[in-house]
Amino acid sequence: MSKPVFVDFDGYQEVADAVEVSRKQGANFTAGRDLADQYIKRLHPPKMRLRVTDIFEETASTKTLRFVAEDPPLPPFQAGQYIALAVEVDGVRTSRPYSMASPPNQLGFYDITVRRVEDGVVSNYLLDKVKPGDVLESSGPVGEFYHNPIFHKQTMVCIAGGCGVTPFMSMIREILECGLDRTVHMFYGNKNLDDVIFHETFVWLSERFENFHYYPVIEEAPDGYDGCRGFITGKLVKDTLGDLEDKTYYLCGPRAMYDFCLPELEGLGIPKSRLRREAYGTPADITRDAGWPEAVKGTDTVAVKVKGKGEFPARAGEPLLVALEKAGLVVPALCRSGECSMCRVKLLAGKVFQPPGVLLRKSDRQFGYIHSCAAYPLEELEISL
Repeated sequence: MSKPVFVDFDGYQEVADAVEVSRKQGANFTAGRDLADQYIKRLHPPKMRLRVTDIFEETASTKTLRFVAEDPPLPPFQAGQYIALAVEVDGVRTSRPYSMASPPNQLGFYDITVRRVEDGVVSNYLLDKVKPGDVLESSGPVGEFYHNPIFHKQTMVCIAGGCGVTPFMSMIREILECGLDRTVHMFYGNKNLDDVIFHETFVWLSERFENFHYYPVIEEAPDGYDGCRGFITGKLVKDTLGDLEDKTYYLCGPRAMYDFCLPELEGLGIPKSRLRREAYGTPADITRDAGWPEAVKGTDTVAVKVKGKGEFPARAGEPLLVALEKAGLVVPALCRSGECSMCRVKLLAGKVFQPPGVLLRKSDRQFGYIHSCAAYPLEELEISL
């Protein structure tokens, strides 16, 4: 048998000697190891049971749901992170990620804000069916969309679209409530003024705190509106901020906003290292993607064989993960945006379309794994879960 590679690591022999001494002296750390496991699960629970205590109407299309822990205390999180709520609708078990709107400096409850999505199975269920007292299952807090004071600038430029404002509410409340030494400029784009989430709160906070600046941008502004109109352009950002240096830029919103705003910001000379983008789902119509094959229609149906679990039909324009859930096959999922890799499956045969931005590891590509939440079947498939 060949020698294990780790025996040549720096410090290996010292660690091995210490282990041997501990064994000779009869040291037993089993109890401590159990406590460590309990503490890790307390901070990073794989699942949580959350009870709805209150529901607040934000706009005609948006509500905030407040949750408390049904079992253990709520784990801590970083402002900007999310949880994946699991629901069962019409016999189909699925999940969706929702950013926390509540700040991390209090852990009595979590707030998530939900906007109605056209034909949105989960958003419509949460808005129309869920009531105070209901208990839902979720993941623990996850995500990389947060401010890191070691790497990120003290001045934050937040660019939000629609319900993408939710993680910024958590960040802003933490900064202002805790008196953190950060400055926030927030550009918030919406189609109509009546559907701007947290608008009155942001106006009030901007008037009270000198380090928070709020710029609502309305596409179809009403007569008499004296704020910013149209879209969040590079020119608007430049004219508003002046100096673009020593700032980190955060974007959260629908994919159409990214497609427009990212080139605008890069056109200002802002390096990608200072641009942070949150995962925000897959396109509403994947067939409009520039790389989608013209010969395939979104309504085309293909057969998907799952090794050892049978076969089912799937629609080409629908993520493979959704088809799996409809077939009663539950696949672990978190971001549903092609980034976290939780939902990956092995592609044994066939071809799928994966849009730009799917973060496949090099090893996944090498061994044939795909992210099922952002993979669209183009022909008959065989996969392994």
